[in-house]
Amino acid sequence: MATIDRQATTLALAHALSAAERGLAVLPLSRTKLPALRSPHHDDPGPACHGECGRFGHGVYDASTDPARVREMFAAAPWATGYGIACGLPPYHLIGVDLDTKSGTDAPAALRELGLRHLFTVPDTVVVLTPSGGRHLWLTGPPDVVVPNSASRLAPGIDIRGAGGYLVGPGSRTAHGAYGTLPGTAHLPPAACPPALLRLLLPPPRTPHRALADHGHGLVHFVLTAHEGQRNTRLFWAACRAYENGLGPALATPLTEAARHTGLTEQEARATIASAARMTGHRP
Repeated sequence: MATIDRQATTLALAHALSAAERGLAVLPLSRTKLPALRSPHHDDPGPACHGECGRFGHGVYDASTDPARVREMFAAAPWATGYGIACGLPPYHLIGVDLDTKSGTDAPAALRELGLRHLFTVPDTVVVLTPSGGRHLWLTGPPDVVVPNSASRLAPGIDIRGAGGYLVGPGSRTAHGAYGTLPGTAHLPPAACPPALLRLLLPPPRTPHRALADHGHGLVHFVLTAHEGQRNTRLFWAACRAYENGLGPALATPLTEAARHTGLTEQEARATIASAARMTGHRP
């Protein structure tokens, strides 16, 4: 049974309603940062439902700017202590740039390096501070461009939240602490994503079959040459690239075997590959 923290729930609802007033579609989150409402179809093997049934529990597809609906969702999930903000929806078509600082990564420095290399600077925009010391940058994209979710594709520690993804909203409280806006940025509107950065966020154009096959061999070799301490990280990175290039199902077994060769168990390897599939919006 989920523990109910009424004060945290009340604060999360207040912040969620404020975000909804700004045109940001929101949904309640639990302390684990996952959607607070369980799917009504968890025992139903039928076709995927994205909310067409009219019930709550469809994750980011529940997100709404309607205050009455937001209140209904929080009433149905009194254990919620946070809220998510759906990305990719009008009017902002929000793109979240998640800069991590865990595991020895320095994502802010990596983003600055990308800016120098590709000639862009990130404009002043809303910045949300995470409990782990990371930052979420809010940017807007063009209405006719679909930015996919990705994990560490740009650089280690830089995750992108696009269509079908969501950001933990400021004012949320999770098991690891609270999210809040960087002082001086709360009043800013989300800034437009620089065109050069936007191009980096979009999937690469389709390449001929031979090139994809060579790319697959390269990803397997990348995992095979991993040293202790980087085995799981390399496997996750390679699996993300495989799914983004349409090679995920074909490379799942070769990547698993390569990971086993480096010392991971088959169960560990398959769990990491499944996580990469979910992160890139694919079914494991």
